[in-house]
Amino acid sequence: MKASRFFVSTLKEAPADAEVASHRLMMRAGMIKKLGTGIYTYMPMGLRVIRKVEAIVREEMNRAGAIELTMPVVQPAEFWQETGRFEKMGPELLRIKDRHDRDFVIQPTSEEVVTDIARQEIRSYKQLPKNFYQIQTKFRDERRPRFGLMRGREFIMKDAYSFDRDLDAAKASYQIMAQAYRNIFDRFGLRYRAVAADSGAIGGDLSEEFQVIAATGEDAIVYCPDSNYAANMEKAEALAPAGPRPAAAKALEKTPTPGKSTCADVAELLGVPLSTTIKSLVLATDIVDEAGNPKGSQVWLLLLRGDHDMNEIKVSKVPGLDQGFRFATLAEIDEHFGCKPGYLGPLNLKKPVKLVADREAAVLADWITGANEVDFHMTGVNWGRDLPEPEIVADLRNVVAGDASPDGKGVLAIERGIEVGHVFVLGTKYSKDMNATYLDEGGKPQFLEMGCYGIGITRLPAAAIEQNHDERGIIWPDALAPFTVVVCPIGMDRSPEVKVAAEALYEELLAKGVDVLLDDRGERPGAMFADWELIGVPHRVVISDRGLKEGQLEYQHRRDTAATKVPSAGIADFIAGKLVA
Repeated sequence: MKASRFFVSTLKEAPADAEVASHRLMMRAGMIKKLGTGIYTYMPMGLRVIRKVEAIVREEMNRAGAIELTMPVVQPAEFWQETGRFEKMGPELLRIKDRHDRDFVIQPTSEEVVTDIARQEIRSYKQLPKNFYQIQTKFRDERRPRFGLMRGREFIMKDAYSFDRDLDAAKASYQIMAQAYRNIFDRFGLRYRAVAADSGAIGGDLSEEFQVIAATGEDAIVYCPDSNYAANMEKAEALAPAGPRPAAAKALEKTPTPGKSTCADVAELLGVPLSTTIKSLVLATDIVDEAGNPKGSQVWLLLLRGDHDMNEIKVSKVPGLDQGFRFATLAEIDEHFGCKPGYLGPLNLKKPVKLVADREAAVLADWITGANEVDFHMTGVNWGRDLPEPEIVADLRNVVAGDASPDGKGVLAIERGIEVGHVFVLGTKYSKDMNATYLDEGGKPQFLEMGCYGIGITRLPAAAIEQNHDERGIIWPDALAPFTVVVCPIGMDRSPEVKVAAEALYEELLAKGVDVLLDDRGERPGAMFADWELIGVPHRVVISDRGLKEGQLEYQHRRDTAATKVPSAGIADFIAGKLVA
């Protein structure tokens, strides 16, 4: 490609609403153009990146035995009504009506449609396993679209769905996809981690997220530097403390804490570590009769160390809370504790509550908690002596750096990541809702076991930029760059020698299969270099009259601080060697 025939449109300044590096740089590099809130046109430069992402994904999915199809963006609501998602999904699901007043949705995902295909086409166990995938436009009506392609409303996604005869076969399909994803992300040339994720009601290790490592990532990734352990924050287990609980050493006292309603404020006032305080979190579960009518609620008290944070996913696995919970109302809190939040605790209750202690809280001695009286806390609290042992002890908290790794091979560290892929076993949720069955060897109908595997095609370039940029612009890995090599001739419009050399090198690189661009626009060197540094082309060759007279050209990788002089003869082989490396 020659720059004069392509569309190069760069900006010196990013729009004011561009908050993160990827958004700013994609706008400045002319890769995307905003059409509406969370909706972008993929400009030619950006589309080349997206097509490269798609090509790698498509090659590896095909290699793994998945079969490509394309499902409609606009889908009849009747399929979503079968699974209940038409009513259950919030306003993120964009619902529309046609001229006949029939309901449709703009797809954010395609489980219903692909399950409908399976129930019509898959009749026998002999047809299994099958894995269908698509690379298709999606729409999610985000409440707060932001960060450009990182969290837009319209986006392109690769979603795949496997169908198997039983859970063991589904696990085998899952492992094939998990390896395919590793192959895909290895080829992208990005630093990433495959982390264990929560599997919901299915349970087991049947869910992994693929996270691109970036300081601006919204997700916390937990890993052990001394092993292969990695999980997202929701999944990472906080092990029970080693050793017995210390013996009580302090007397129970009601201590004035005027105006100090947080654990941090109380610890500061009393001059003690935050880890000696206990925070009280009050939840409630609704009780219904056989007809589904509400008939009251059960109030729960969760106790965690003051320096720890509750993990809602873990809490949702506690028996009794696993069918759904909510934070208690002020009326419920007053009814059971007789006090406003900020001074709550397990002592001196007005009405009983179900108590659950985090593993760390359960082994704490001489701790501090609310006295259920404004401006007072109880100090020197001990299990067994001052209140009964906790009814339930469970892992309720987020892990923190320095916690023991669950695999026993060191301690945990935490870094930030951007989720760009997810592999997940769905089980029979959709096949049961939509009666998607096959006939087994005995001729009996069985529900299909499903898996779901997604990659954010348009999110991935943004994640790559968050990981790879500097003050001058983007730094693309070779596999994702809009162009791999740019040839920058200086004074091409004035020097026949430079023009001949530039076009000869351009043709030679094309013949070698290199994705090369020749900048024949006649720009000044400073402006030309600034454009390609902003756009992030990884390899640059500069041709000048002076260099040609010396028999040399200048090569510079986008990450290099200075150019390297290379003999003119054999420059194409030199570049090809750099690409192989």
